[in-house]
Amino acid sequence: MALQPQRPVCCRGTVSANSHLGIRSVLGLFSRSSLRFQEVTRISATPRMLGSSGYSKRQPRRGLIPMTKASNPRGFAPRPQAGTSIRKKDQNKVDEKEVSGSSSSSKHTLSSSGLTDRRVAGEAQTAEVDSSSRRIPSTVGKRRLDVLGETEQKSVAGDEIDQQNFAHRPSDDTCDAETDGQIAEIGNGGDGIGLRSQRVAVDHGDKEIGREAMTEQFSESGKEMVSVKDQIGRNTIAESMAIAGEKETKVAVSESNLDIIGVDEPPEAQDGIVYTTTDIQEALVKLKADMDARAHKQLVENLADQNFSRGNKVFVVPQIVNPDQVIKVFLNRSSSALANETDVLIKGAYNGWRWKFFTEKLQKADIKGDWWSCQIYVPKEAYRVDYVFFNGANTYENNNSEDFFLPVEGGMDEVAFEDFLLEEEHKKLKKLAAEQAEKERQAEEQRRKEAEKVASEADRAQAKAEVEKKKHGFNHVMKLASNSGHHVCHIEPSLFKGGDRVRLYYNRSCRPLSHAAEIWIHGGCNNWDEGLSIIEKLSQSEKRDGDWWFADVAVPGRALVLDWVLADGPPGKAVVYDNNNLQDFHAMVPESIPEELFWVEEENQIYRKFQEDRRSKEEAIHKTTEKTVRMKAETKERTMKLFLLSQKHIVYTEPIDVRAGRMVTVFYNPYHTVLNGKPEVWFQCSFNRWNHRNGPLPPQKMVPAENGSHLKATVKVPLDAYMMDFVFSERENGGIYDNRNGMDYHIPVIGGVAKEPPMHIVHIAVEMAPIAKVGGLGDVVTSLSRAVQDLGHTVDVVLPKYDCMNLSNVKDLHQRNSFAWGETDISVWFGRVEGLPVYFLEPKNGMFSVGCIYGRSDDGHRFGFFCHAALEFLLQSGFRPDILHCHDWSSAPVAWLFKEHYIYYGLSNARVIFTIHNLEFGVHNIGRAMTYADKATTVSQTYSREVAGNPTISPHLHKFHGIVNGIDPHIWDPYNDQFIPVPYTPENVVEGKKAAKEALQQRLGLKTSDHPLVGIITRLTVQKGIHLIKHAVWRTLERNGQVVLLGSAPDPRIQNDFANLASQLHSSHGDRVRFCLTYDESLSHLIYAGADFILVPSIFEPCGLTQLIAMRYGSIPVVRRTGGLYDTVFDVDNDKERAQAQGLEPNGFSFDGADSAGVDYALDRAISAWFDARGWFYWLCKRVMEQDWSWNRPALDYMELYHSARNKTS
Repeated sequence: MALQPQRPVCCRGTVSANSHLGIRSVLGLFSRSSLRFQEVTRISATPRMLGSSGYSKRQPRRGLIPMTKASNPRGFAPRPQAGTSIRKKDQNKVDEKEVSGSSSSSKHTLSSSGLTDRRVAGEAQTAEVDSSSRRIPSTVGKRRLDVLGETEQKSVAGDEIDQQNFAHRPSDDTCDAETDGQIAEIGNGGDGIGLRSQRVAVDHGDKEIGREAMTEQFSESGKEMVSVKDQIGRNTIAESMAIAGEKETKVAVSESNLDIIGVDEPPEAQDGIVYTTTDIQEALVKLKADMDARAHKQLVENLADQNFSRGNKVFVVPQIVNPDQVIKVFLNRSSSALANETDVLIKGAYNGWRWKFFTEKLQKADIKGDWWSCQIYVPKEAYRVDYVFFNGANTYENNNSEDFFLPVEGGMDEVAFEDFLLEEEHKKLKKLAAEQAEKERQAEEQRRKEAEKVASEADRAQAKAEVEKKKHGFNHVMKLASNSGHHVCHIEPSLFKGGDRVRLYYNRSCRPLSHAAEIWIHGGCNNWDEGLSIIEKLSQSEKRDGDWWFADVAVPGRALVLDWVLADGPPGKAVVYDNNNLQDFHAMVPESIPEELFWVEEENQIYRKFQEDRRSKEEAIHKTTEKTVRMKAETKERTMKLFLLSQKHIVYTEPIDVRAGRMVTVFYNPYHTVLNGKPEVWFQCSFNRWNHRNGPLPPQKMVPAENGSHLKATVKVPLDAYMMDFVFSERENGGIYDNRNGMDYHIPVIGGVAKEPPMHIVHIAVEMAPIAKVGGLGDVVTSLSRAVQDLGHTVDVVLPKYDCMNLSNVKDLHQRNSFAWGETDISVWFGRVEGLPVYFLEPKNGMFSVGCIYGRSDDGHRFGFFCHAALEFLLQSGFRPDILHCHDWSSAPVAWLFKEHYIYYGLSNARVIFTIHNLEFGVHNIGRAMTYADKATTVSQTYSREVAGNPTISPHLHKFHGIVNGIDPHIWDPYNDQFIPVPYTPENVVEGKKAAKEALQQRLGLKTSDHPLVGIITRLTVQKGIHLIKHAVWRTLERNGQVVLLGSAPDPRIQNDFANLASQLHSSHGDRVRFCLTYDESLSHLIYAGADFILVPSIFEPCGLTQLIAMRYGSIPVVRRTGGLYDTVFDVDNDKERAQAQGLEPNGFSFDGADSAGVDYALDRAISAWFDARGWFYWLCKRVMEQDWSWNRPALDYMELYHSARNKTS
């Protein structure tokens, strides 16, 4: 059978024989300097012939896979090397490198895709053909056939060299061998041209750029071409053209890539086929893809054989798994528990089954054996892949219940993944918060619209009612207008309408104004609806039938009826009036708008006015509320910073605000601690109340800070931290600790993804403001509970249900249930007081239906019963509180009843906190509670020191703490106080207090003058220093001041004594002193606002709230230095350093001793400052208002105490 030349299927064109060839560089792989080639890429062209029956007689074709020398077909012999510009010894070196490189690269590696991209050692860089399409003349084609035939003969000799090179390759390089022999076939008519690209090794200086790196560079730049490694000794295109006698082609070698350029257009186009370089490139790319696919398949089959022979039922490709990569998982079904299953699926997740679950179905793999496979994407967050196989139902192959897993290299580790999860949680929380905020905004907008609708309907109804009321009065006026006589008044012309100008005549004969020198009209319209709108002076008329006077007036536009009276002068100066015998004068407007239309317009006008007034009020309330919230937030922020800096002389952080995910430096000064003088100080730190998932940080030796007095240590705060906890020690592993007297150091962390779990606190007390208040205990229970609740914790209050209780301040009061205890039934009522949930216990034995809270001989028995009933209620109701907080002697039994009985039952989780408000009462109960309580407090630090020597307290000083009480900023708020004339803030304190002082002076009948005013608000007892109060009153009067006293005495003798003093002073100094010997809530607010000074000369004062309220209203406290007064008032002359140590400024005047000289020392300085330094005094008023004496800071201290008690081992 004859051989028939056929056109190849892979290419449609080739380069013209007459083309000028050059090599164009593509920048980016090498620099231009110091480049030299050790080998030059060559392209040889060989004819392609289809096989026939006589093919064996013809010249043999070179196979795709090189054969050994022994098996060479006839005609294959070593080919002499074509001439190049490189010396033969250099080529030999390159050959040696190539052989050694091939031997060392026997391992199969995969690209980042993990599927088909496999780099083969010795793979050549590609030359790109970049020329325009050209037509090849037929004459050139014929000549080329001759040349190609000649070239092929020369190339046959080179095959022997190829075979020798391949003979030295290991058997594992089968895929390489397959790749090396590939021929790209192109043709023109019957021509076939085989293009071979030979490897290029580029030496840049002394460093050879590896072939894999070069291939990767080409791949990344998007210029992938077929790289077919061939042997040295092949003819380049230039050499082939030279042999054919064609024009020599210029070859330019680039630094980075090889690209054929400069193909000239032939002199004239001949009939034939157009071939483009794009066609060549596409063919080469397809060829490369085919070779890679075969190589990859061979790799997979090898791995399958190896794993099967080792008894492995699973393997993956690539064998090294990287993140952000697609891998292929293979399962040998016959070796697994799914051998008889039709469907095989994989189910998995990442990082210990914690991240992104997936399920994929496996397909039969195109390799020998019962292998099934599927592709899995490995995300960039993965450090391991966990998976099992199953049949889609309940049959699993799970590696003998241990699951399969793959380590992922080069990505996150477990710690980094935990941080990533926290970041994701943070994003999720932020998204949820934004969504919740949007929902709340929309709900608020909906509520606003509904409220506006209801209010608008109410405005419309009120407008209708107002119109009906006006109609009734208007009908009466219309009757009067129709009966008006023209002999006294008349109007010309008789027909007129609104907006016209008319002349009104008045006959004063026999009228009240008959002798008036002037006559004025005071008029309006529509029953004086719009007030006085017509004022004109009348002139005397020439009419002769009476004493007529007239005035030209403008008729109001909407007038139905004109109304007027006459007077002897203009408004404000008139004395005599003619008002038509108290009925006024009226005249109908003949051509007015229809009455029905008038009333419609009138209703709309009234409706609009109601709306404007209402919205104006709402806007004012909204602005006030916004400002109140803003000021409250700003105050809280300032207080938190003061809290963080309260021990700056010992410890502080930079930055002050510790943020999650950031670095923080802790500064520590051991001088004032137990570690003073120690050669080393170690920093021991953890997070989240020592319960962080990663445990404590390794101890860190502190180093000197730049300021010289402090040591420092720096740590990174985890993203899931909400609290930073630390102590200091003298050694790495212990020794002496500075742990803040057992409380440890704690600093809140902001911006974290985790929030502190809320605690559950239950107050068991017998007082609660404002429903059952006798003294300060009731204020503390309510205010402390609200402040702790505002911090995000759960607070409940248990209280007796007194029959004398003020239930008007209890919202939603209802009976919840009842239980039996103590031989009686106890009803449980529930309601809310000041936003707090309160449970009221009402025993049916009538124990608290006695008309009072205190004062009975059986108070101890009654309150002991209540404490036991409260614990029983908590137990039977299933409460599990963290903290039981009891107060004073009255609820002290809770401490020992809990520890002796209820701790062994369901309340075992609780800790007991006991607070002493006043040690003067119930000492026995207080002492017993101190023994059983986990922590105990009193209401100020100084008072805790003052009572430390008491035998009831002294054995328990290790758990005894002083925490200053606060005031309720909602009750005592000069910006929202209904009892003072002008609301004020620190910005307008002077104006606000001036208005309040004038109102106070007017209310009490004092002289309204600019004098210093001293206020005294107190119970009149010996404890409160009544002898000092009397002296202060006389001293203030001597200094030309005013005094207001509000208070009463439980002792009748003291009450009578002050009543007599009041009578004396009211007689002698009635315009400068006033005693109000009772309690008046509204007056107390006005005194706090209107007084310049508030006097508190207590002999002892556990805490005291009077001085705190005074400063809230900008009044300057004058106090005796004792208990809580000393802790809260810092003398302007003597306590600057003490105030600064607490982050405060001096805020008042104080004195020692309990005699008149001490009072004079403080009071004289205060009054002198008022007279002599008024500007400074006003500045002091502003400063004390800005200090936060609310429960913001005490609540933080109590939470520290609660947590410390929770960490205590029972």
